[in-house]
Amino acid sequence: MLNNRNYSHNEAGMLYRHGDVLLRRIASLPVAAQKRVGATLAHGELTGHSHRIQQSYAVQLWVNGSELFLEVKEPTATLVHEEHRAIELPQGFYRVWRQREYRPDAYVEVID
Repeated sequence: MLNNRNYSHNEAGMLYRHGDVLLRRIASLPVAAQKRVGATLAHGELTGHSHRIQQSYAVQLWVNGSELFLEVKEPTATLVHEEHRAIELPQGFYRVWRQREYRPDAYVEVID
């Protein structure tokens, strides 16, 4: 988690990095976003580990095309992964990205 005293936990734009997953706090969801089942933000293809919300009841995932969004409905939710320290996400909406790496022929998502 980025710790910058100039940011409020309720402020849109706050960034959270958890391994190869990046979350950015947003003010609201896109109008066309649709609910998605589960609490896993990214599956680890190599290790089987995943970036997921520990309290699945506390969140709702949303998709808009290829974009993934997270809604934390409780005061906080814990983002966990076997290889990273857990982080607390405050209530609100987040845009979720998988880290990508450059290759001469394309940009590809990082495989965990």
